[in-house]
Amino acid sequence: MKIYVTRGTGSGKTKIAAFDRALWDAGIADYNLIKLSSMIPEGSDVVVEKPSLKKDEHGHRLYIVLSESYEDVPGKKAIAGLGWVTANRTKGKGIFIENADGNDRKKITEYINETVKSMLSYRPEEHGPVRIEFSEAVCRGEIACALVAAVYKSEGWK
Repeated sequence: MKIYVTRGTGSGKTKIAAFDRALWDAGIADYNLIKLSSMIPEGSDVVVEKPSLKKDEHGHRLYIVLSESYEDVPGKKAIAGLGWVTANRTKGKGIFIENADGNDRKKITEYINETVKSMLSYRPEEHGPVRIEFSEAVCRGEIACALVAAVYKSEGWK
């Protein structure tokens, strides 16, 4: 399975409006989002690119791991980070770690790295390096939203 890591930013008068705009920017708007915890299935290929979702899937379910951050103080940044590791260095089973606590890339990176280190300490497989994608949005008067999402698949209702 191919899992797409995408990111987006947006702003709006409300958090939901800012979030919706960030979803548009990430290429994953108009879906019912089903948030997953953090497990990457065996045999997965994680790629950093916007998914090629179909325009006729309005309202379909979209399975994602999501990191989202908001900021409403003008001049401050919302920063979201999503990290991951996979077994066998490139493909395979693995874990995602999302973090958007604060507006400091260094702290988010440290949190993700410490969490991965802890989670891998009791897993027997060898894993590749930690990869992290960030999204940043500066508040310019309206609420800013930054998000990073790992997109698994879409699914209709029939």
